[in-house]
Amino acid sequence: MRTPEQLVHSRARVRPRYALMPLEGFPVSRLPGCPEADVRVLASPAIGARFVQMLIDLPGGRILPIAPQADVETFYFVLSGRGKSREGDSTHSLETGGFGLLPPGAAFQFTAGESLRLLTLQKRYEPARGIDVFKSIHGQESKIERKPWADNPHSLLQTLIPDEMKFDLAVNIFAFDPGFGLPIVETHVMEHGLLFLQGKGLYYLDDEWMEVEANDFIWMGPFCPQSFYATGPKASRYIYYKNVNREILV
Repeated sequence: MRTPEQLVHSRARVRPRYALMPLEGFPVSRLPGCPEADVRVLASPAIGARFVQMLIDLPGGRILPIAPQADVETFYFVLSGRGKSREGDSTHSLETGGFGLLPPGAAFQFTAGESLRLLTLQKRYEPARGIDVFKSIHGQESKIERKPWADNPHSLLQTLIPDEMKFDLAVNIFAFDPGFGLPIVETHVMEHGLLFLQGKGLYYLDDEWMEVEANDFIWMGPFCPQSFYATGPKASRYIYYKNVNREILV
């Protein structure tokens, strides 16, 4: 937030096939189930995304219910704080780095023990013939192996959702040491919702290199050319979503 004496400017870029948006530009919204929670809508169909991604700050002691939707699945990732999630009779402890994926139709809720910051993503589940709907999964990022990507020990990938056909989405965390990044410009049918967790770097989107840093959000639509390399004194890390494992309908 700038003082009244300062010029107002932003690194935000919103284009037909991508958007780069620093967190400071997102005003706080509310949800009917818990008006006390501060909610920032990072991506939605209004911008062209086929998913909804939100950043939610839930005050200590408050409960945020997630209403069930018959064809919508929900992913969550704990950015900070502690609490618990509850689905039916099952309860799971939440702390920084905790995550989960709930199947379509699941009714659940979050309870903040202390202030809880959550990254959530919801999309319509894409059923596939002969493949059963997945069951809920919960995990901890710190227990997911960091594997070298493209045979480069300076580029590490964590796969939070198992790479199995029953899942129609992937959520991964990439970490790059300074000076390293993606070795190519990618162009593909999958779209992304990406939140920077740490560090800074340069991201290539469509036809432009742009500076990015922790707390920036990027939406990348299908076939948007994209690449990245890390700069600065420490490793860069970001968490990103993509749609996978399904036929592309005509």
